[in-house]
Amino acid sequence: MTIGELARRARVNVQTVRYYERRGLLAEPPRRDSGYRDYDEATLDRLRFIRRAQELGFTLTEIRELLEIRLDPETTAADVKGRATRKIEEIDAKMHDLERIRHALSHLAGQCRGGHGPTGDCPLLEELGAIREGETEAPAARSNGQLAAHTSHARRAR
Repeated sequence: MTIGELARRARVNVQTVRYYERRGLLAEPPRRDSGYRDYDEATLDRLRFIRRAQELGFTLTEIRELLEIRLDPETTAADVKGRATRKIEEIDAKMHDLERIRHALSHLAGQCRGGHGPTGDCPLLEELGAIREGETEAPAARSNGQLAAHTSHARRAR
């Protein structure tokens, strides 16, 4: 099949197929006498595997590893499960971080009176600009308690 047909059947665009080829996730196929690339069903299956793995949160590097171990006779189901378990742990950590960020942002938005006043009175903008020398995290990445205390302190100092 042509690259256009492959892309259509895998529900990706042609540039995605070419990108995966450049990244080494898909082998460059043989060419027809006309010079067009000639993809087979195995490439379509591999492309669908890549797409589905991305939907599940795997990076392209992780997908390359999954593709390699899929073909490695030494790999066990336990090896694959271990990778999936580690990915779940990463997702849980990201969800925890996002929940902290959401809570901090909700707190700051709740501190804002809104209206037509000057932006200098906005606690959200004040907090975003409050990274001090020596701090390594953005305010929203700090724990909610620290963020709330910092915001209250900043307002009292005005």
